[in-house]
Amino acid sequence: MQKFKVPDMTCGHCVQTVETAIKRLDPAATVACDLDHKEVTVTTQIAAERIAAALADVGFESEMLSA
Repeated sequence: MQKFKVPDMTCGHCVQTVETAIKRLDPAATVACDLDHKEVTVTTQIAAERIAAALADVGFESEMLSA
């Protein structure tokens, strides 16, 4: 399980964009977005760096909180 802080995730559309970006890398990934805390928890075998890059590609900078 990996957890990311995504400070610019502010609405439901942002959540959908984040989830879609991660699911493109791994359709089997489990993605949970906490909009109040601006955190995303991902269960996947994909490296955290690839997830962060996918988020950056759709306009969301992120900080890895845990792996």
